[in-house]
Amino acid sequence: MRPLNRSEQAQAFRRVHAGPGILVLPNAWDVATARLVEEAGFAAVATTSAGVAWAFGYPDGERISRDEMLEAVGRMAAAVRVPVTADVEAGYGATPEAAADTARGVIAAGAVGLNLEDGTADGGLLDLALHVERIQAARATGASAGVPLVINARTDAFEVKGWDAARRFAEAVRRANAYRVAGADCLFVPHVSDGETIGRLAREIDGPLNVIAGPPAPPIRELERLGVRRASLGPRVVQAALGLVRRAATELRQRGTYETMADLLIPFAELQRLLTPTP
Repeated sequence: MRPLNRSEQAQAFRRVHAGPGILVLPNAWDVATARLVEEAGFAAVATTSAGVAWAFGYPDGERISRDEMLEAVGRMAAAVRVPVTADVEAGYGATPEAAADTARGVIAAGAVGLNLEDGTADGGLLDLALHVERIQAARATGASAGVPLVINARTDAFEVKGWDAARRFAEAVRRANAYRVAGADCLFVPHVSDGETIGRLAREIDGPLNVIAGPPAPPIRELERLGVRRASLGPRVVQAALGLVRRAATELRQRGTYETMADLLIPFAELQRLLTPTP
């Protein structure tokens, strides 16, 4: 069977948001992790902006440049056959033009989807109408390029300090529904982990809901029961991987033993095979 072109990949990736099961995305941050996710049988590879930034030596939060982020995305997209969706933070600029430039870069890197968030560096939110224009600009860019980008519009309403729970919830729903009307395919509401709130969001948001899975969120099957359509791990896998490195290094320094690593080592030959390009 011939491989799908990028337009077909985008359409296939959009369809899996509709079911029949929940779409689960363990986020990758380099070629090796992208290949491991693909080999595990997942339908797509999602990148983690935090993981890529940390691997490049930056804190999360658009400290990494757009070019560096897209370089990492491009390397991952070139190494896998499944669709890749890129976490490009807030688009590396607050204007619709910046969002369009970032969308063009995502397409050039070989990805077929992107996350676009409305949070600001000072902990606030972009003007809703402005973010709607940014989503529309990204959508128009994909249409012009012949790649119908799958846009995962993120709202950081639950992270705004000084708001009570009711205001955070209402604003998250208001923004998610506005972003859906603007052309977003999926609505991403992070910073929420309790099942009751997640279930309410799924009922009141008029489109596929994406939340962060992994500790402390409910298990995947419970998220599915609550109405979540897309569960991404965000930075959780890279956090766990770095936790393993810290634990192994501490054990080695303090005890000179290797118990932390003993059951987790992937054979060298297997990794060589995983990362050897196939004809």
